[in-house]
Amino acid sequence: MIETTTPALQYRFDGPEDAPVLVLGPSLGTTWHMWDRQVPDLVKQWRVFRFDLPGHGGAHAYPVGSAGDLVDRLLATLDRFGVQRFGYAGCALGGAVGMELALRHPERLASLALIAASPRFGTADEFRQRGVIVRTNGLDPIARTSPDRWFTSGFAAAQPAITEWAVQMVRTTDPGCYIAACEALAAFDVRADLASVGVPTLVLAGSDDQVTGPAEARTLVAGIPDARLAVVPGASHLVPVEQPAAVTDLLVRHFSTAWQPAFDSATGQTAIPAAPLKPVLTAAPPQPVPIAEIAPAVVEPPLGHGRPDPYDAGIKVRREVLGDAHVDRALAQADDFSGDFQELLTRYAWGEVWDRPGLDRRSRSCVTLTALVAGGHLDELAFHTRAALRNGLTPSEIKEVLLQAAVYCGVPAANSAFKVAQQVIREETTPTD
Repeated sequence: MIETTTPALQYRFDGPEDAPVLVLGPSLGTTWHMWDRQVPDLVKQWRVFRFDLPGHGGAHAYPVGSAGDLVDRLLATLDRFGVQRFGYAGCALGGAVGMELALRHPERLASLALIAASPRFGTADEFRQRGVIVRTNGLDPIARTSPDRWFTSGFAAAQPAITEWAVQMVRTTDPGCYIAACEALAAFDVRADLASVGVPTLVLAGSDDQVTGPAEARTLVAGIPDARLAVVPGASHLVPVEQPAAVTDLLVRHFSTAWQPAFDSATGQTAIPAAPLKPVLTAAPPQPVPIAEIAPAVVEPPLGHGRPDPYDAGIKVRREVLGDAHVDRALAQADDFSGDFQELLTRYAWGEVWDRPGLDRRSRSCVTLTALVAGGHLDELAFHTRAALRNGLTPSEIKEVLLQAAVYCGVPAANSAFKVAQQVIREETTPTD
């Protein structure tokens, strides 16, 4: 065996060994079995490669930090078998992997299909909130509500066996890997990079999908130069399971007719059999890497002693810890009188201190909660309790911090703090129906 620093994915091949390879990427909380109904027809033309996300379907629980990390693991796995070029179809998180592939490794992709996908999946707060719920309650609340997100009500009622299968898929997922995947989706945003997707792309959505439906699909089609839209009626988020025949037919037609020739290293060019659908873009030369990577970076003027301005790092950390909604509200309320103070907070509290490497965010949350109890700052204690949950502290650990504070900061202060924290924890960790 060849040792590699990049863990391989759990995988399965189906179909003839000499056929071109078609990779199928799963959605968060599912396994490769979500594609079972497509495989019999796809293997007539392709060697189908399916994979499980880390911690899903019994796969090794090596959490990933981003969709890019999943791309690295996928390519490391395919490289073991000498698969250099392939088609790719991915659903939801699997679609995010497909977009990262197209942006970072366009030479590996022959064609792309994005199913129930979006250039940005909801908001970062939504996925971090889901991570808080899983960390506190386990995966059972997410599992029980998955059919409501994945299927139309009529399908769920008519197919109880499939509905129960979906629930069990989520229940048997490793919680840590699920939370890490939520963080990866929270950070995923390629809206500014869609024009750099240079392979023929099918964008497919269920007509009744309330998670990533036709609106998100149209955003992808508008941004990707050579993209086609297909909306499957009577389907929700997990379209390949709910409408398998329609999805299979669309995939067969797309990958049969839109398989881009390989890059020719001798000429430095790629042969394109047909002009893109949007002629206005044909005058631009092919982009070997995403535009965002070659555009000059906008750098803030350095502060004293040549150090970079920590504002950009500060706003990123502030949003990750406190949530977009809180930060947006604070910045929107700033005016000529308070604007400088908000800038100071972002630059120094978040960019200078919270972004220092000496303590992890869990530890910083513990220190912050204790300091706020000591100072009696109950308003700030409320949103820093939310931040502590986002940073990975469990309700039990927050309780221990407040008990410790009771000894050193005083029982009356801790009594007030317990009331505030208890209310926040109830709000943040109660699963929504």
